[in-house]
Amino acid sequence: MHVGKYYLVMNQDNPNNTPDSDDVSELVMPDEDTFAGINGAEGDGSKELVETVQEGDKSGRIGDRLVSMGIISEDQLNVALQEKKVTGKLLGEVLVDLGFIDDETLTTFLAESSGFDVFDPKHTILDGEALSLIEKNIAVKHQVMPVSIDVNGHEAVVAMSDPYDVVAMDTLRRYLPKGVMIRPIVTTPSILSEAIDAAYGYASSINDILKELEEDEAVAATDLSTLSEEEAYAHPIVRLVNALVFDAVKLGASDLHFEPEENFIRLRYRKDGVLFTAQTFHKQHWSAISQRIKIMSNMNIADKLTAQDGRFHMNVGGREADFRVSSLPTVNGENIVLRVLDQSQSIMPLGKLGFSPENLEKISKAQERPEGVIIVTGPTGSGKTTSLYSMLNEINNVEVNIQTLEDPVEYSLGMIRQTHVREGVLEFADGIRAMLRQDPDIIFIGEIRDGVTADMALKAAMTGHQVYTTLHTNDSFGAIPRLLDLDLKPGMIAGAIVAVFAQRLVRRVCASCREPYRPDEAECQILGVDPANAPEIYKAVQGGCQACAGQGYNGRVAVAEILLFDEDLDEIIAKEGTKAEMKAAAFEKGFKSMKDDGILKILDGVTTLEALSKVVDINK
Repeated sequence: MHVGKYYLVMNQDNPNNTPDSDDVSELVMPDEDTFAGINGAEGDGSKELVETVQEGDKSGRIGDRLVSMGIISEDQLNVALQEKKVTGKLLGEVLVDLGFIDDETLTTFLAESSGFDVFDPKHTILDGEALSLIEKNIAVKHQVMPVSIDVNGHEAVVAMSDPYDVVAMDTLRRYLPKGVMIRPIVTTPSILSEAIDAAYGYASSINDILKELEEDEAVAATDLSTLSEEEAYAHPIVRLVNALVFDAVKLGASDLHFEPEENFIRLRYRKDGVLFTAQTFHKQHWSAISQRIKIMSNMNIADKLTAQDGRFHMNVGGREADFRVSSLPTVNGENIVLRVLDQSQSIMPLGKLGFSPENLEKISKAQERPEGVIIVTGPTGSGKTTSLYSMLNEINNVEVNIQTLEDPVEYSLGMIRQTHVREGVLEFADGIRAMLRQDPDIIFIGEIRDGVTADMALKAAMTGHQVYTTLHTNDSFGAIPRLLDLDLKPGMIAGAIVAVFAQRLVRRVCASCREPYRPDEAECQILGVDPANAPEIYKAVQGGCQACAGQGYNGRVAVAEILLFDEDLDEIIAKEGTKAEMKAAAFEKGFKSMKDDGILKILDGVTTLEALSKVVDINK
């Protein structure tokens, strides 16, 4: 059975070896000892069939590979093999027991050998909902622990000591919802056993933890900075912060706002651009909660009178996420905001951002120009950076050198040289000068903030580079007056600008609970349709449903206008023409505004008039 360089691991109940979702545990690349049950799968009654793909392809046993990598010596391997015969344990466990390697080294080695991610309990936030699916005795018996479950995404992340244990896989399938695929992450038996004891030994739901804190006020008042890692892991305040963070990420929130009032703390999440109250809890817990967040963010816990910024990284139920943290003193205490940078949601293909086919064609046409400036405009939180990342990703390949200057670098992009701008250390203008000496083909400048940066960006475009950047203006036509305000010459701007995009993010109406209706006369006038033949459009249901967490909306989509520059528009700029003249020339050539794009999305059932009116002036 030839399947590339993989092994096909199958269940004994499938004698014909036909690939079936219930029988095939995983497509994996184990070495001989790794597969044989690194952490105790042997003798469990399951019979695995392993067929190597290439004759003579010897990946080597675990001991030989550890020796060849210089992790252990030949003598240590011989001692461990003798001990293995005496104890009946597996080689990895024996090597750890003898002190020849530690758990962390073994875990990393096993993960690299098998291609699975490593489970690190100290930097992973667990999903209480996933844990509740499997009882502790089952988790201990089969050495498995659910880390997170995403029913909509049909995936469960499970920490395992042996991801090739067919019996463990079959057991998991009995307890997990039907159709959910298992994504293993690996660790050693000792680390997993400790993690299972810790996870199942304490409450993990937000309400249960708050109840625990109310019953033991002394625990809630503990100084967290004095605790060891093991003590902190079990502390209810630590578990509460972890649970709140997990809840926010799982819900898809972009920000968490911890807002102290006189007698209570309000926690609001920002989801799809809108804030809503997620939790309220007593003021007595705030000192410990804020201290925990500041410890995680490497901020000064003693300083409560000045604004501070911090950052931390966590694995949230199998998803890598960065958190930017900001604290600000207020009359009722420190206000703390966490910005969630979910790595799994970082870069999306342009086609999935909601651009219309017409706008996608315009983007493609703009990117085909060999030099010039492409500007994306809009207020903070309008998706400018996301669109630019997606555009850069479309053209990112080994044939071009893409360099970026960002403040800050939010997401890591493969093959792209990203530079973090630091005030007083490396400014945008100096960064562009340095970058031009790096032989770039394409330059991304995070934001044009002043005349010097704007001047450098235009000069880079005029010397044969493609430049991408952002600007704060209300619409695409406002970019030119803004550049003129920065003391750029009209003759310099004309011919250097390829395109200006303006965009907003409008909320998607929930497809599961949206309600159809016929618009009235006033709404038909806004939509530009005949009231006598009004089309069916949708509105959000108050209270929503489970799919949209009661919001009536689920996700956001871009509404955009794209102004492509040609000789006629360049001539208007060079002659210092007015914004009105530019608009007239653009609309004559078929320009579509953000309002027009939004109306098309309303008619397609993607969003609502109410949602569009909150981000675009629909009465123009």
